[in-house]
Amino acid sequence: MAKPKVFVFAPADPTGEAHKMLEDAGCELILGDASWDTPQGNSEAQMIRLTDGCDAMMGTSIRSTPITQRIMQASKNLRIVAKFTIGVDDVDVDAATELGILVTHGPAESNWGGVAEGTITNMLTLLKKTRERDRYLKSTDGWRDMALQGTYVGGRASDGYPGIVIGIIGLGRIGSRVAKLMRPWGMKMIGYDPYVSDSKFEEFGVERVHDLSVLLRQSDVVTLHVVLTKETRHMIGAPQFAMMKPSAILINTSRGHCVDEKALIEALQAQKIAGAACDVFENEPLPADSPLRKMDERVLLSPHMVSSNVGSGLKPGLLWATRSVIAALKGEVPDNVYNKEVISQWESRFGGKSVL
Repeated sequence: MAKPKVFVFAPADPTGEAHKMLEDAGCELILGDASWDTPQGNSEAQMIRLTDGCDAMMGTSIRSTPITQRIMQASKNLRIVAKFTIGVDDVDVDAATELGILVTHGPAESNWGGVAEGTITNMLTLLKKTRERDRYLKSTDGWRDMALQGTYVGGRASDGYPGIVIGIIGLGRIGSRVAKLMRPWGMKMIGYDPYVSDSKFEEFGVERVHDLSVLLRQSDVVTLHVVLTKETRHMIGAPQFAMMKPSAILINTSRGHCVDEKALIEALQAQKIAGAACDVFENEPLPADSPLRKMDERVLLSPHMVSSNVGSGLKPGLLWATRSVIAALKGEVPDNVYNKEVISQWESRFGGKSVL
């Protein structure tokens, strides 16, 4: 029997552990050009050729050529597309479901929990003017500049100060962890998520708003924690920035395309909002000539690695995806299927049919 083929479209296995697991299981590996450091890889035409005859696809993020229907159709044997990351926005999930292909992802707590912690770090860095104070002392002979006063985040019982208002868009794993971590600070938290029950809002101490515009108008911090869908693409653009307080800041650690980057730049330049922290961008890597790279301390940037901490990063998701591929090749349904609605159709095609 021929070895099952696995196309690793965006490899990220510096130790070789995952590749060895697949080879020991009897797989033949085909490696693409993309990587985590440079999420630009093969063209669609090249990927179609590389996918031909493959039983599985796997990889980290790939921005130049998402996994399209045409790519997945290149092999009638394709059982699974396994992502190392929690996000699957670079896979046409609807097409995969139509074709009867499993899409899996890696929602490792070390990663999504890291995003929540990084979100709060970004928020405090902007509000407390941490970088500005450091730079002032290092670049001048001065001592205190009262222009560098920070924002008091939590409520105060002593004088009735209520604290700021944090607006959380998306109360899934990450958004609810942000709320859980910030709840002891005693500020008001409001949230918008039409797909989450009232009980979850109550559990995490978040006041539910049913209209995004209400959240935008009331919040001092707006933080996005949504997956990229047709609904969330450019959900924050020029009309939304116009609704926000001029003193408000935006934090985006979800997906770059959820924010209209051109509108964000214009809002910052026109001082329609006070600042922004971005870990994700519409084009990655962020182009060298992006105006965001030239802005002052009102803008805090990081290279799509807010989840990268010791013990997290790609490795947990990489190993999870590897186990998922092996399970699928054995005719078993993995435990992290994103498009669950395809499972019954998939089982009728591949259930119990091992190619290993």
